[in-house]
Amino acid sequence: MSLPQRLQIVAAGYRFVAEAHPDAPATFAAFAKLLPYRQRIIHVRWSGEAVWVPLGDFQLGVGYENHTSHPSAGDVLFYPGGFSETELLIAYGACSFASKMGPLAGNHFLSIVEGREQLPALGRKVLLQGIQDVVFDWVVPT
Repeated sequence: MSLPQRLQIVAAGYRFVAEAHPDAPATFAAFAKLLPYRQRIIHVRWSGEAVWVPLGDFQLGVGYENHTSHPSAGDVLFYPGGFSETELLIAYGACSFASKMGPLAGNHFLSIVEGREQLPALGRKVLLQGIQDVVFDWVVPT
């Protein structure tokens, strides 16, 4: 039986629907095993218009897959660690994924397909108000 390919992301009071990226099946499958996944997001330090979940030494068990340093608004990346700590990144505008060590590349495994118009508001809220809750879970049929 195949996994559903849509998740909801609820962050700082905003709801988004994201679809699995077909070029990152291993990352999506490994992440899906964590659902519902609750964390906290903060604004990025070096990457531009994005929010991120710092995950320290956490290992998802995947390597690089469909990785990019230049996500578009609505792209969700998983960085498996190496030069910097493991992390999730949600781009809400212009972004060049990086750390204090330099450019990074994360696995583009989700694309936000509903609620994209709310992304700039999410970014501003996290930037101005600080750390916020985020939950990744399966889309609940209506």
